[in-house]
Order: sequence, then structure tokens, then C-alpha cells
Amino acid sequence: MPTTLLQSDLPGLELLHRGKVRDVYALPDDHLLMVATDRLSAFDVVLPDPIPGKGEMLCQISNFWFGKTAHLVPNHLTGIDVASVLPRGVDAKLYAKRAVVVKRLKPVPVEAIARGYLIGSGWKDYQATGSLCGIRLPAGLQQAQQLPEAIFTPSTKAPKGTHDENIGFDEMARTVGTGLATQVRDATLAIYKFAAAYAAERGILIADTKFEFGTDASGKLYVMDEMLTPDSSRFWPADQYKVGISPPSYDKQFVRDYLETLDWGKRAPGPKLPREVIEGTAAKYAEALKKLAGITLG
Repeated sequence: MPTTLLQSDLPGLELLHRGKVRDVYALPDDHLLMVATDRLSAFDVVLPDPIPGKGEMLCQISNFWFGKTAHLVPNHLTGIDVASVLPRGVDAKLYAKRAVVVKRLKPVPVEAIARGYLIGSGWKDYQATGSLCGIRLPAGLQQAQQLPEAIFTPSTKAPKGTHDENIGFDEMARTVGTGLATQVRDATLAIYKFAAAYAAERGILIADTKFEFGTDASGKLYVMDEMLTPDSSRFWPADQYKVGISPPSYDKQFVRDYLETLDWGKRAPGPKLPREVIEGTAAKYAEALKKLAGITLG
């Protein structure tokens, strides 16, 4: 059975960051221990109930994609065994499939987003302006329609509890420099196009996804954090895809749909989830992992 972990506890290791899903600890030699917990956030609020095994599934699908795309862009994985860095007395089984030892990098301060289909905030933007994040698109496109070609739409990395804001490439270039901005854009689109083609052969359409990048002391660019997971991407079952409607997806939609039925202000603390919503969400993550990577946890 998958393990369940709402919050990591690693005495003796310095906790650098506790995010919505990941806990990050400092290690020697400019390394980090990144732990994917089973926390789930919706509408920027971390919910009180874990989704059992979710962190393991996120970690395994990220590791799969890091391996598949290493020929395109280097990544932050070190290959160091997690058990070798855990404090004495910690149950190594709890962390074996949900944690990785990674390079400590300087984050590029933007969300790198690739969009291949017209959906979500992009669809709303297009309806209002005829453009997507300032990029002019052909007239007459429909909801969920595939774009003529994938586009890069960076956004700011907003502080916790606030929303990211879309920015143009020129603004990104002013923030991080034209050379680095160009590298990030090219890497984002290369990975997306490769992954979208791979996933399509396995019955999943990747509508959009976001990446995080970092640089080492020499300025070399790496992709880091998570990669092409149901948390960072919009996955659609190809056999249910239809232009003109928002397709079902392999992500938190089970949870969002349930929360929309509640009289809840979308502020912390979040409401508890019924068992069927927890199980339904876990099943969607497991289905994506199985279809894409051929991995079943259990």
C-alpha cells in the first residue's frame, strides 16, 4: 500500500521551506532533500485531509519525466539514495518513493508555462482580447481547441496566498536577462513538445504545463522541482476530448467540483473532504501515473 504523509518530520535536518505540497531540507555539499507530502491545495488553500499516496505518485511521475527528458534539458536530480541522508530512527520506507536528493540551485524567478490548447485563463483572455497573454491568435478559435503551435507564457511567482500574474516575454527578459529568458523559453517548449507527443501515444493530451528552472554557480540551466505532474499540468483523456467544451482532467477537478458545492469563502482553513472525494482524487492520479509511466504503486 502507498504510504501517507501529511507533514514530514526529520529531526536534525534544517527545514528550508514548507510549501503547499513539498517540504525542502538543507543537506551538505549544496544538496537538498525534497519531500512530496500528501497535502492537497485548492484555490490556493491547503486542505486538512491528505490524499494517501499522492506525494509518492507526484514524485514518481516527476522522476519518470526527468529521466525521459534529460537529453533535452539537464535536471536537478543527483541519484543519491534518499535513505543515506535520513536522520537515524526515521522510517526510510515512508520517504523512499516520495523524496529525492537534488542539486541546490538558484531559482529563476518566473513560472515557465507552455500552452498547447486554449483553456482556462487563456480561453478567458482570448475571448476578451483575441490574444493569449499578449500573443495574438487567429480569430474564431473555440474552447479547448489545439493552438496552431505551442506557446510560452511566463508568469510571476507570487507570494504564498496570492495569485501568479502573466507577464510577456519582454518583461521576463528585463527581469532575468534576455539570454536566460531565451534559454528558459526554448527549454520549456522543447520539453512540452516532446512530452505532449509521448503522452498522446498513451491516450493523454497535455493541454498545458508549468516548469521551474534554476541555475548553478556557473550559470548552467536546470529544470527542477516537479515536472509534468497532474498538479503542474492539465492532462486530458484523449478519448473524451472534444473541441468546444472543457474536457475532464487527471487532476484536482474532483476536489474543485466538490468545493464549489459548499458555502465556503475559499480562504483558510479549508473544509474536510468526504472519503469518496479523497478516493476519487487518488484514483485519478494513479491512472495518470499508470498510463504515462507504466508505474503502479502498491
